[in-house]
Amino acid sequence: MAAGLAVTAAALVAAGPRDAAPAQDGQRARGHPMAEAVPERRRVVETVAAPVRIADGATVRLLRPGNRVDVIAAEESSTNGGGARVVARGARVTRVPAASATESGALVVLTVPRATAARLAGAGATSRLAVTLCRP
Repeated sequence: MAAGLAVTAAALVAAGPRDAAPAQDGQRARGHPMAEAVPERRRVVETVAAPVRIADGATVRLLRPGNRVDVIAAEESSTNGGGARVVARGARVTRVPAASATESGALVVLTVPRATAARLAGAGATSRLAVTLCRP
């Protein structure tokens, strides 16, 4: 019985798959067919350029395009005790406009996911924003 199984297995391998691609020399490929590559599903996160006004203009002068920063919103209202929260983590600095410093701070353009840009805009309307530089 073992000899019969061995002969059957050898015959199946010799016959090869019917749908295999031809080998380089025009012969049919033998053995197992190659599986088609399965496309990898990647979650695409759309990024946008978000202009953000940072409360301390001197801090913005320290920034350069390519830097990574965390953006922190410090609540101006005294109803919640003046708490602070991180609004964006690891945002990439895209631009630091030269003449953006005013009494109310300085402008910086950050590349962030769209949802983070919405949080930044909301926080900028109700809070003073600060940045901390991330280590490379």
